[in-house]
Amino acid sequence: MAIISEDNLHHSSNSTYRPASSSLLTDQEVLLEKLLDHPTPGLQRPKDHFNGAYIIFFSLGIGGLLPWNFFVTAKEYWIFKFSNCSSSATGEDPENLDILNYFESYLAVASTVPSVLCLMANFLLVNRVPLQVRVLASLTIMLIIFVVMTVLVKVDTSSWTRGFFAVTIACMAIISGTSTIFNSSIFGMTGSFPMRDSQALISGGAMGGTISAVAALVDLAASSDVTDSALAFFLTAAIFLGFCIGLYLLLPRLEYARYYMRPVRQAHVFTGEDHLPQDSPQTPLLAPRSSDSSTPPLCPILKKTSGLGFCIIYLFFITSLIFPAVSTNIESLNKDSGSLWTTKFFVPLTTFLLYNVADLCGRQITAWVQAPGPKSKVLPGLVLLRTCLVPLFVFCNYQPRIHLQTVVFRSDVYPAVFTTLLGFSNGYLSTLALMYGPKIVPRELAEATGVVMSFYVCLGLMLGSAFSALLVHLI
Repeated sequence: MAIISEDNLHHSSNSTYRPASSSLLTDQEVLLEKLLDHPTPGLQRPKDHFNGAYIIFFSLGIGGLLPWNFFVTAKEYWIFKFSNCSSSATGEDPENLDILNYFESYLAVASTVPSVLCLMANFLLVNRVPLQVRVLASLTIMLIIFVVMTVLVKVDTSSWTRGFFAVTIACMAIISGTSTIFNSSIFGMTGSFPMRDSQALISGGAMGGTISAVAALVDLAASSDVTDSALAFFLTAAIFLGFCIGLYLLLPRLEYARYYMRPVRQAHVFTGEDHLPQDSPQTPLLAPRSSDSSTPPLCPILKKTSGLGFCIIYLFFITSLIFPAVSTNIESLNKDSGSLWTTKFFVPLTTFLLYNVADLCGRQITAWVQAPGPKSKVLPGLVLLRTCLVPLFVFCNYQPRIHLQTVVFRSDVYPAVFTTLLGFSNGYLSTLALMYGPKIVPRELAEATGVVMSFYVCLGLMLGSAFSALLVHLI
Protein backbone atom coordinates (compact mmCIF):
# COMPACT_ATOMS: atom_id res chain seq x y z
CA MET A 1 0.00 0.00 0.00
CA ALA A 2 1.43 3.35 -0.96
CA ILE A 3 1.23 6.43 1.19
CA ILE A 4 0.89 9.46 -1.04
CA SER A 5 2.15 12.81 0.07
CA GLU A 6 0.55 15.93 -1.34
CA ASP A 7 4.04 17.30 -1.98
CA ASN A 8 4.88 14.39 -4.29
CA LEU A 9 1.85 14.95 -6.49
CA HIS A 10 1.22 17.13 -9.49
CA HIS A 11 -2.20 18.67 -9.95
CA SER A 12 -4.16 19.14 -13.12
CA SER A 13 -7.41 21.04 -13.22
CA ASN A 14 -9.17 17.72 -12.89
CA SER A 15 -6.77 15.25 -11.38
CA THR A 16 -3.96 14.55 -8.99
CA TYR A 17 -1.11 12.28 -9.98
CA ARG A 18 2.53 11.44 -9.42
CA PRO A 19 5.25 12.49 -11.84
CA ALA A 20 6.63 9.85 -14.20
CA SER A 21 9.88 9.66 -12.23
CA SER A 22 8.11 8.44 -9.10
CA SER A 23 9.38 5.11 -7.84
CA LEU A 24 5.87 4.26 -6.67
CA LEU A 25 4.39 4.11 -10.18
CA THR A 26 2.10 1.11 -10.62
CA ASP A 27 -0.79 0.12 -12.82
CA GLN A 28 -3.07 1.80 -10.30
CA GLU A 29 -1.91 5.21 -11.48
CA VAL A 30 -4.49 5.52 -14.23
CA LEU A 31 -4.67 9.16 -13.29
CA LEU A 32 -1.49 9.63 -15.32
CA GLU A 33 -3.75 9.43 -18.34
CA LYS A 34 -4.86 12.94 -17.48
CA LEU A 35 -2.09 15.12 -18.83
CA LEU A 36 -1.19 18.33 -17.04
CA ASP A 37 -3.33 21.23 -18.13
CA HIS A 38 -1.13 24.11 -19.22
CA PRO A 39 -2.10 27.23 -17.28
CA THR A 40 -1.91 30.50 -19.08
CA PRO A 41 1.20 32.57 -18.40
CA GLY A 42 0.93 34.47 -15.14
CA LEU A 43 -1.90 32.28 -13.74
CA GLN A 44 -0.32 30.30 -10.91
CA ARG A 45 -1.97 27.44 -9.10
CA PRO A 46 -2.93 28.94 -5.72
CA LYS A 47 -2.65 27.16 -2.38
CA ASP A 48 -5.54 26.43 -0.07
CA HIS A 49 -4.54 28.84 2.67
CA PHE A 50 -5.46 27.67 6.18
CA ASN A 51 -7.29 24.74 4.49
CA GLY A 52 -10.23 27.08 3.98
CA ALA A 53 -11.73 25.23 0.99
CA TYR A 54 -11.14 21.87 2.66
CA ILE A 55 -13.05 22.98 5.76
CA ILE A 56 -15.88 24.41 3.65
CA PHE A 57 -16.27 21.18 1.66
CA PHE A 58 -16.13 19.13 4.86
CA SER A 59 -18.87 21.31 6.38
CA LEU A 60 -20.99 21.08 3.22
CA GLY A 61 -20.65 17.29 3.41
CA ILE A 62 -22.04 17.41 6.95
CA GLY A 63 -24.85 19.72 5.84
CA GLY A 64 -25.81 17.42 2.99
CA LEU A 65 -26.67 14.47 5.24
CA LEU A 66 -27.11 15.81 8.78
CA PRO A 67 -30.68 17.15 8.24
CA TRP A 68 -31.84 13.86 6.71
CA ASN A 69 -30.17 11.91 9.54
CA PHE A 70 -31.85 14.08 12.17
CA PHE A 71 -35.20 13.60 10.46
CA VAL A 72 -34.81 9.82 10.72
CA THR A 73 -33.19 9.89 14.19
CA ALA A 74 -36.29 11.48 15.77
CA LYS A 75 -38.02 8.07 15.71
CA GLU A 76 -39.59 8.39 19.18
CA TYR A 77 -41.03 11.75 18.20
CA TRP A 78 -42.82 10.28 15.19
CA ILE A 79 -44.17 7.42 17.30
CA PHE A 80 -45.49 9.98 19.79
CA LYS A 81 -47.15 12.04 17.06
CA PHE A 82 -48.76 9.14 15.22
CA SER A 83 -49.89 7.21 18.29
CA ASN A 84 -52.35 10.04 19.02
CA CYS A 85 -51.01 10.44 22.55
CA SER A 86 -52.71 13.78 23.09
CA SER A 87 -56.07 12.56 21.92
CA SER A 88 -58.87 12.24 24.40
CA ALA A 89 -60.34 9.41 22.35
CA THR A 90 -60.36 6.08 24.09
CA GLY A 91 -60.43 3.97 20.98
CA GLU A 92 -57.72 3.42 18.43
CA ASP A 93 -58.29 4.46 14.85
CA PRO A 94 -57.28 1.52 12.58
CA GLU A 95 -55.92 3.95 10.00
CA ASN A 96 -53.77 5.61 12.65
CA LEU A 97 -52.50 2.19 13.73
CA ASP A 98 -51.59 1.44 10.12
CA ILE A 99 -49.65 4.71 9.95
CA LEU A 100 -47.84 3.88 13.19
CA ASN A 101 -46.97 0.28 12.27
CA TYR A 102 -45.78 0.96 8.73
CA PHE A 103 -44.38 4.46 9.13
CA GLU A 104 -40.77 3.41 8.50
CA SER A 105 -41.79 1.64 5.30
CA TYR A 106 -43.63 4.73 4.09
CA LEU A 107 -40.59 6.79 5.02
CA ALA A 108 -38.29 4.49 3.03
CA VAL A 109 -40.43 4.87 -0.09
CA ALA A 110 -40.69 8.65 0.39
CA SER A 111 -36.90 8.75 0.66
CA THR A 112 -35.87 6.41 -2.14
CA VAL A 113 -38.18 7.32 -5.02
CA PRO A 114 -37.52 11.10 -4.98
CA SER A 115 -33.77 10.44 -4.68
CA VAL A 116 -33.70 8.42 -7.90
CA LEU A 117 -35.92 10.87 -9.78
CA CYS A 118 -33.91 13.88 -8.63
CA LEU A 119 -30.62 12.22 -9.58
CA MET A 120 -31.92 11.72 -13.11
CA ALA A 121 -33.22 15.29 -13.23
CA ASN A 122 -29.92 16.65 -11.93
CA PHE A 123 -28.00 14.87 -14.67
CA LEU A 124 -30.26 16.42 -17.30
CA LEU A 125 -29.90 19.85 -15.68
CA VAL A 126 -26.10 19.86 -15.43
CA ASN A 127 -25.65 21.99 -18.55
CA ARG A 128 -29.01 23.74 -18.36
CA VAL A 129 -29.27 25.13 -14.82
CA PRO A 130 -26.22 26.81 -13.23
CA LEU A 131 -24.61 24.95 -10.35
CA GLN A 132 -25.11 27.87 -7.99
CA VAL A 133 -28.87 27.90 -8.65
CA ARG A 134 -29.18 24.17 -7.98
CA VAL A 135 -27.13 24.28 -4.78
CA LEU A 136 -28.69 27.39 -3.25
CA ALA A 137 -32.23 26.39 -4.25
CA SER A 138 -31.87 22.93 -2.68
CA LEU A 139 -30.37 24.33 0.54
CA THR A 140 -33.07 26.99 0.78
CA ILE A 141 -35.89 24.48 0.28
CA MET A 142 -34.43 22.17 2.93
CA LEU A 143 -34.12 25.12 5.32
CA ILE A 144 -37.79 26.06 4.77
CA ILE A 145 -38.90 22.46 5.36
CA PHE A 146 -37.03 22.25 8.66
CA VAL A 147 -38.41 25.59 9.81
CA VAL A 148 -41.91 24.21 9.14
CA MET A 149 -41.14 20.95 10.97
CA THR A 150 -39.69 22.90 13.91
CA VAL A 151 -42.88 24.94 14.21
CA LEU A 152 -45.04 21.80 14.07
CA VAL A 153 -43.18 20.15 16.95
CA LYS A 154 -45.15 22.02 19.60
CA VAL A 155 -48.43 21.91 17.68
CA ASP A 156 -51.05 19.39 18.88
CA THR A 157 -51.71 17.29 15.77
CA SER A 158 -53.91 14.64 17.43
CA SER A 159 -57.03 15.97 15.71
CA TRP A 160 -55.47 15.71 12.24
CA THR A 161 -53.09 12.75 12.50
CA ARG A 162 -53.60 11.66 8.90
CA GLY A 163 -53.07 15.20 7.67
CA PHE A 164 -49.88 15.48 9.71
CA PHE A 165 -48.75 12.12 8.31
CA ALA A 166 -49.28 13.43 4.76
CA VAL A 167 -47.32 16.59 5.58
CA THR A 168 -44.50 14.52 7.11
CA ILE A 169 -44.21 12.19 4.12
CA ALA A 170 -44.28 15.15 1.73
CA CYS A 171 -41.56 16.88 3.75
CA MET A 172 -39.46 13.70 3.73
CA ALA A 173 -39.82 13.36 -0.03
CA ILE A 174 -38.81 17.00 -0.58
CA ILE A 175 -35.86 16.75 1.82
CA SER A 176 -34.68 13.53 0.18
CA GLY A 177 -34.93 14.96 -3.32
CA THR A 178 -33.34 18.32 -2.57
CA SER A 179 -30.53 16.80 -0.50
CA THR A 180 -29.81 14.44 -3.41
CA ILE A 181 -29.59 17.38 -5.81
CA PHE A 182 -27.38 19.27 -3.37
CA ASN A 183 -25.02 16.36 -2.65
CA SER A 184 -24.65 15.25 -6.27
CA SER A 185 -24.15 18.84 -7.48
CA ILE A 186 -21.49 19.63 -4.88
CA PHE A 187 -19.76 16.31 -5.48
CA GLY A 188 -19.80 16.98 -9.21
CA MET A 189 -18.23 20.38 -8.59
CA THR A 190 -15.40 18.85 -6.54
CA GLY A 191 -14.55 16.77 -9.61
CA SER A 192 -12.75 19.86 -10.91
CA PHE A 193 -10.82 20.22 -7.64
CA PRO A 194 -7.92 18.10 -6.35
CA MET A 195 -8.93 14.78 -4.81
CA ARG A 196 -8.40 16.01 -1.25
CA ASP A 197 -11.44 18.27 -1.65
CA SER A 198 -13.62 15.40 -2.86
CA GLN A 199 -12.39 13.42 0.13
CA ALA A 200 -13.32 16.30 2.46
CA LEU A 201 -16.88 16.36 1.13
CA ILE A 202 -17.29 12.58 1.43
CA SER A 203 -15.81 12.52 4.94
CA GLY A 204 -18.14 15.34 5.93
CA GLY A 205 -21.08 13.12 5.07
CA ALA A 206 -19.75 10.46 7.45
CA MET A 207 -19.32 13.10 10.15
CA GLY A 208 -23.00 13.98 9.69
CA GLY A 209 -23.90 10.37 10.45
CA THR A 210 -21.62 10.30 13.48
CA ILE A 211 -23.09 13.51 14.90
CA SER A 212 -26.63 12.14 14.53
CA ALA A 213 -25.61 8.87 16.23
CA VAL A 214 -24.10 10.78 19.16
CA ALA A 215 -27.18 13.01 19.36
CA ALA A 216 -29.41 9.93 19.49
CA LEU A 217 -27.35 8.50 22.35
CA VAL A 218 -27.49 11.77 24.31
CA ASP A 219 -31.23 11.93 23.71
CA LEU A 220 -31.64 8.34 24.88
CA ALA A 221 -29.65 8.97 28.06
CA ALA A 222 -30.79 12.43 29.09
CA SER A 223 -34.04 13.45 27.45
CA SER A 224 -37.40 12.97 29.12
CA ASP A 225 -39.58 14.74 26.54
CA VAL A 226 -39.60 13.52 22.95
CA THR A 227 -40.89 16.86 21.67
CA ASP A 228 -37.95 18.70 23.24
CA SER A 229 -35.57 16.24 21.56
CA ALA A 230 -37.24 16.69 18.18
CA LEU A 231 -37.18 20.46 18.63
CA ALA A 232 -33.43 20.32 19.27
CA PHE A 233 -32.86 18.05 16.25
CA PHE A 234 -34.88 20.14 13.79
CA LEU A 235 -33.64 23.50 15.07
CA THR A 236 -30.01 22.34 14.84
CA ALA A 237 -30.60 21.12 11.28
CA ALA A 238 -32.18 24.45 10.28
CA ILE A 239 -29.31 26.46 11.78
CA PHE A 240 -26.68 24.30 10.09
CA LEU A 241 -28.42 24.58 6.73
CA GLY A 242 -28.32 28.37 7.05
CA PHE A 243 -24.63 28.04 7.91
CA CYS A 244 -24.06 25.94 4.77
CA ILE A 245 -25.68 28.63 2.60
CA GLY A 246 -23.20 31.16 3.99
CA LEU A 247 -20.25 28.79 3.44
CA TYR A 248 -21.20 28.11 -0.17
CA LEU A 249 -21.46 31.84 -0.88
CA LEU A 250 -18.04 32.28 0.74
CA LEU A 251 -16.37 29.59 -1.38
CA PRO A 252 -15.97 31.65 -4.62
CA ARG A 253 -14.27 34.38 -2.59
CA LEU A 254 -11.30 32.08 -2.02
CA GLU A 255 -8.61 32.44 -4.68
CA TYR A 256 -7.96 28.69 -4.50
CA ALA A 257 -11.62 27.88 -5.21
CA ARG A 258 -11.94 30.46 -7.99
CA TYR A 259 -9.05 28.84 -9.82
CA TYR A 260 -10.74 25.42 -9.96
CA MET A 261 -14.25 26.82 -10.51
CA ARG A 262 -13.23 28.62 -13.71
CA PRO A 263 -15.41 27.85 -16.76
CA VAL A 264 -14.52 24.97 -19.06
CA ARG A 265 -15.28 23.99 -22.64
CA GLN A 266 -18.55 22.29 -23.51
CA ALA A 267 -18.29 18.53 -23.07
CA HIS A 268 -16.73 16.66 -25.99
CA VAL A 269 -18.48 13.42 -26.91
CA PHE A 270 -15.76 10.79 -27.16
CA THR A 271 -15.78 7.08 -27.80
CA GLY A 272 -14.09 4.41 -25.74
CA GLU A 273 -11.19 4.37 -28.19
CA ASP A 274 -10.62 8.12 -28.02
CA HIS A 275 -7.69 9.46 -26.08
CA LEU A 276 -8.55 11.78 -23.23
CA PRO A 277 -8.32 15.35 -24.48
CA GLN A 278 -5.35 17.49 -23.63
CA ASP A 279 -5.66 21.23 -23.16
CA SER A 280 -3.13 22.75 -25.51
CA PRO A 281 -1.13 25.84 -24.50
CA GLN A 282 -3.06 27.84 -27.08
CA THR A 283 -6.45 26.98 -25.56
CA PRO A 284 -7.84 29.83 -23.48
CA LEU A 285 -8.08 28.76 -19.84
CA LEU A 286 -11.31 30.66 -19.31
CA ALA A 287 -13.08 29.02 -22.23
CA PRO A 288 -16.81 29.62 -21.94
CA ARG A 289 -19.41 26.92 -22.29
CA SER A 290 -21.09 26.58 -25.59
CA SER A 291 -24.38 28.36 -25.88
CA ASP A 292 -25.88 24.99 -26.79
CA SER A 293 -26.82 23.64 -23.38
CA SER A 294 -27.06 19.96 -24.22
CA THR A 295 -27.36 16.95 -21.97
CA PRO A 296 -23.95 15.48 -21.04
CA PRO A 297 -23.05 12.29 -22.96
CA LEU A 298 -24.12 9.44 -20.68
CA CYS A 299 -22.79 6.39 -22.53
CA PRO A 300 -19.12 7.46 -22.59
CA ILE A 301 -19.29 8.30 -18.87
CA LEU A 302 -20.84 4.92 -18.05
CA LYS A 303 -18.22 3.12 -20.15
CA LYS A 304 -15.35 4.99 -18.57
CA THR A 305 -16.60 4.50 -15.00
CA SER A 306 -18.05 0.99 -15.32
CA GLY A 307 -15.37 -0.66 -13.18
CA LEU A 308 -15.63 1.91 -10.41
CA GLY A 309 -19.41 1.83 -10.76
CA PHE A 310 -19.47 -1.90 -10.06
CA CYS A 311 -17.30 -1.37 -6.97
CA ILE A 312 -19.58 1.38 -5.64
CA ILE A 313 -22.81 -0.51 -6.30
CA TYR A 314 -21.56 -3.72 -4.70
CA LEU A 315 -20.01 -1.88 -1.75
CA PHE A 316 -23.25 -0.19 -0.82
CA PHE A 317 -25.26 -3.32 -1.67
CA ILE A 318 -23.40 -5.32 1.00
CA THR A 319 -23.49 -2.43 3.47
CA SER A 320 -27.24 -1.82 3.19
CA LEU A 321 -27.89 -5.58 3.11
CA ILE A 322 -26.45 -5.76 6.64
CA PHE A 323 -26.94 -2.28 8.07
CA PRO A 324 -29.37 -1.57 9.58
CA ALA A 325 -31.82 -4.46 8.89
CA VAL A 326 -29.61 -7.25 10.27
CA SER A 327 -27.19 -5.44 12.57
CA THR A 328 -29.88 -3.62 14.58
CA ASN A 329 -31.55 -6.94 15.47
CA ILE A 330 -28.41 -8.43 17.01
CA GLU A 331 -28.98 -8.62 20.75
CA SER A 332 -26.56 -8.92 23.63
CA LEU A 333 -26.06 -12.48 24.86
CA ASN A 334 -26.31 -11.06 28.39
CA LYS A 335 -29.59 -9.24 27.80
CA ASP A 336 -31.24 -11.06 30.69
CA SER A 337 -28.84 -9.39 33.13
CA GLY A 338 -30.96 -6.26 32.84
CA SER A 339 -28.00 -3.85 32.69
CA LEU A 340 -28.31 -0.67 30.60
CA TRP A 341 -25.34 -1.74 28.46
CA THR A 342 -26.94 -5.01 27.37
CA THR A 343 -30.43 -3.58 26.86
CA LYS A 344 -30.93 0.13 26.29
CA PHE A 345 -27.51 1.09 24.87
CA PHE A 346 -26.31 -2.09 23.18
CA VAL A 347 -27.71 -1.44 19.68
CA PRO A 348 -27.15 2.37 19.65
CA LEU A 349 -23.51 1.87 20.64
CA THR A 350 -22.47 -1.32 18.84
CA THR A 351 -24.46 -0.62 15.68
CA PHE A 352 -25.07 3.05 14.98
CA LEU A 353 -22.24 4.88 16.77
CA LEU A 354 -19.55 2.28 16.11
CA TYR A 355 -20.47 1.95 12.44
CA ASN A 356 -20.50 5.71 11.83
CA VAL A 357 -17.19 6.29 13.64
CA ALA A 358 -15.50 3.45 11.72
CA ASP A 359 -16.96 4.75 8.45
CA LEU A 360 -15.64 8.24 9.22
CA CYS A 361 -12.16 6.89 10.02
CA GLY A 362 -12.07 4.91 6.78
CA ARG A 363 -13.03 7.96 4.73
CA GLN A 364 -10.59 10.24 6.50
CA ILE A 365 -7.61 7.92 5.96
CA THR A 366 -8.01 8.38 2.20
CA ALA A 367 -6.73 11.93 2.68
CA TRP A 368 -3.26 10.41 3.12
CA VAL A 369 -3.45 6.87 1.68
CA GLN A 370 -4.88 6.36 -1.81
CA ALA A 371 -4.39 2.74 -2.78
CA PRO A 372 -5.35 0.62 -4.64
CA GLY A 373 -5.80 2.72 -7.75
CA PRO A 374 -8.81 3.01 -10.07
CA LYS A 375 -7.65 0.32 -12.51
CA SER A 376 -6.06 -2.02 -10.00
CA LYS A 377 -7.63 -5.48 -9.73
CA VAL A 378 -7.09 -5.28 -5.97
CA LEU A 379 -9.90 -2.73 -5.58
CA PRO A 380 -12.74 -4.95 -6.90
CA GLY A 381 -11.12 -7.88 -5.09
CA LEU A 382 -11.39 -6.12 -1.74
CA VAL A 383 -14.95 -5.07 -2.58
CA LEU A 384 -15.96 -8.68 -3.30
CA LEU A 385 -14.19 -9.87 -0.15
CA ARG A 386 -16.71 -7.88 1.93
CA THR A 387 -19.30 -10.54 0.99
CA CYS A 388 -17.84 -12.59 3.86
CA LEU A 389 -19.31 -10.07 6.30
CA VAL A 390 -22.86 -11.26 5.55
CA PRO A 391 -22.57 -14.74 7.17
CA LEU A 392 -20.52 -13.25 10.02
CA PHE A 393 -23.43 -10.99 11.01
CA VAL A 394 -26.05 -13.68 10.36
CA PHE A 395 -24.40 -16.07 12.82
CA CYS A 396 -24.19 -13.49 15.59
CA ASN A 397 -27.03 -13.39 18.12
CA TYR A 398 -29.64 -12.12 15.66
CA GLN A 399 -33.16 -12.29 17.10
CA PRO A 400 -35.75 -13.56 16.42
CA ARG A 401 -34.41 -16.62 14.60
CA ILE A 402 -36.83 -18.97 12.82
CA HIS A 403 -34.93 -20.93 10.16
CA LEU A 404 -31.27 -20.64 11.24
CA GLN A 405 -31.15 -21.52 14.92
CA THR A 406 -27.37 -21.76 15.28
CA VAL A 407 -25.51 -18.85 16.89
CA VAL A 408 -21.81 -19.32 16.14
CA PHE A 409 -20.34 -16.13 17.62
CA ARG A 410 -21.34 -16.33 21.27
CA SER A 411 -19.81 -13.12 22.58
CA ASP A 412 -20.82 -9.47 22.47
CA VAL A 413 -17.33 -8.61 21.19
CA TYR A 414 -17.96 -10.19 17.79
CA PRO A 415 -20.76 -7.88 16.54
CA ALA A 416 -18.68 -4.89 17.64
CA VAL A 417 -15.65 -6.14 15.67
CA PHE A 418 -17.74 -7.01 12.60
CA THR A 419 -19.48 -3.63 12.66
CA THR A 420 -16.11 -1.91 12.80
CA LEU A 421 -14.92 -3.89 9.76
CA LEU A 422 -18.16 -3.13 7.90
CA GLY A 423 -17.95 0.61 8.57
CA PHE A 424 -14.21 1.01 7.99
CA SER A 425 -14.16 -0.97 4.72
CA ASN A 426 -17.24 0.87 3.48
CA GLY A 427 -15.73 4.26 4.26
CA TYR A 428 -12.27 3.60 2.84
CA LEU A 429 -13.15 1.71 -0.35
CA SER A 430 -16.21 3.77 -1.29
CA THR A 431 -14.31 7.04 -0.84
CA LEU A 432 -11.52 5.83 -3.11
CA ALA A 433 -13.96 4.77 -5.82
CA LEU A 434 -15.99 7.98 -5.57
CA MET A 435 -12.88 10.17 -5.68
CA TYR A 436 -11.43 8.40 -8.70
CA GLY A 437 -14.57 8.62 -10.85
CA PRO A 438 -14.52 12.32 -11.87
CA LYS A 439 -10.72 12.15 -12.34
CA ILE A 440 -10.68 9.64 -15.20
CA VAL A 441 -12.84 11.75 -17.53
CA PRO A 442 -12.20 15.13 -19.16
CA ARG A 443 -12.68 18.08 -16.85
CA GLU A 444 -15.75 19.29 -18.73
CA LEU A 445 -17.47 15.98 -17.89
CA ALA A 446 -16.40 15.93 -14.24
CA GLU A 447 -19.61 17.41 -12.84
CA ALA A 448 -21.85 15.06 -14.83
CA THR A 449 -19.66 12.13 -13.78
CA GLY A 450 -20.10 13.15 -10.15
CA VAL A 451 -23.87 12.88 -10.60
CA VAL A 452 -23.45 9.43 -12.19
CA MET A 453 -21.29 8.29 -9.26
CA SER A 454 -24.05 9.43 -6.90
CA PHE A 455 -26.48 7.33 -8.91
CA TYR A 456 -24.25 4.28 -8.40
CA VAL A 457 -24.45 4.88 -4.64
CA CYS A 458 -28.23 5.20 -4.75
CA LEU A 459 -28.58 2.04 -6.85
CA GLY A 460 -26.42 0.03 -4.46
CA LEU A 461 -28.40 1.23 -1.45
CA MET A 462 -31.72 0.41 -3.12
CA LEU A 463 -30.65 -3.11 -4.11
CA GLY A 464 -29.21 -3.80 -0.66
CA SER A 465 -32.30 -2.55 1.13
CA ALA A 466 -34.56 -4.68 -1.10
CA PHE A 467 -32.55 -7.88 -0.56
CA SER A 468 -32.17 -7.22 3.17
CA ALA A 469 -35.89 -7.97 3.60
CA LEU A 470 -35.31 -11.36 1.93
CA LEU A 471 -32.25 -12.05 4.09
CA VAL A 472 -34.18 -11.29 7.28
CA HIS A 473 -36.91 -13.75 6.27
CA LEU A 474 -34.29 -16.44 5.57
CA ILE A 475 -32.91 -16.09 9.08
